[in-house]
Amino acid sequence: MKRHYRTPLAMFLTGLCLGASSVAMAAEEVYPDNPVEFIVPWSPGGGSDTLMRLVANYAETYLGQPMPVINMPGVSGTTGLKELTKREADGYTVGQVHEGLMVAHHTGLTSNNWDDFTPIAAVTQSPQYLTVKGDAPYTTYQEFVDYAKEHPGEVRFGVTLGGVPHVHAAMMEDAEGLQFRYVGFEGTGDRIRALVGGHIDAAIGDISSSGEFVKNGDLRFLAVGSEERQEEMPDVPTFAELGHPELKLNIIRGIVGPKGMAEDRVTVLADAFKAMSEDEDFTKGVNSAGASVVYQGPEEFSDYLQQTDATFERLAGKLAR
Repeated sequence: MKRHYRTPLAMFLTGLCLGASSVAMAAEEVYPDNPVEFIVPWSPGGGSDTLMRLVANYAETYLGQPMPVINMPGVSGTTGLKELTKREADGYTVGQVHEGLMVAHHTGLTSNNWDDFTPIAAVTQSPQYLTVKGDAPYTTYQEFVDYAKEHPGEVRFGVTLGGVPHVHAAMMEDAEGLQFRYVGFEGTGDRIRALVGGHIDAAIGDISSSGEFVKNGDLRFLAVGSEERQEEMPDVPTFAELGHPELKLNIIRGIVGPKGMAEDRVTVLADAFKAMSEDEDFTKGVNSAGASVVYQGPEEFSDYLQQTDATFERLAGKLAR
């Protein structure tokens, strides 16, 4: 039997190859191996901030790295997203978007639109409520409509100018033949505080920002833009019940990255968010904040953004005045 002996040179070359292979494997970075910064382009205290901090806290378990929230409010939620476009598309900075980005684009507040980013996943949805002062002279939706018709241009309606709340209010104007006097605020938290203080007469609110004020009587919900009444506020009728099924007021919040992110890194993030969406504790936390969990992967989320963009392009003309 012939034996094969390895010469010192052969052993050296083999070791060299194995070493090179190990170096190559080490060079293949395990993603993520550092924290992933999460830009939330709204002020602390609003619906987006509350829900996205829940997302950041729970995502860490499934991503294996922290997701520190960086609040960057300004210009109807577009300042932080503009900053996101300047970041490296390496998967270490992501940001939160909702329908407001498309509205801001079509009303000229920003040149950026949804397709300037890499869609990763939708994570939550929040039904929106017509919200008024607890001691307002109207206690039902119809009474509010009648009052607004009798006082055209006098109802001070708090919105994010050029944002989704502005669209939602304009949809009500259009449906009922009303005319509001709009007062601009950067985020939900700001306008709800103004409503509680009596500086405005109505606003678009949600459970996370307004629920406690409703419970203690400072504010009142008159109608909700969901398809069905919400468990947290079972006495509040839907716009559909009130004769306006076209008034679908809802906000879907999702995660995007800078344009050009590598597909494998998008997949890692999307898979982590999907696993998070199936976490019962996360679901309970989101529900307690007045929202519900919704998961859409990169393709489905892209389709939703594209369809919503087309809808808001048609509605944007209502916000010009």
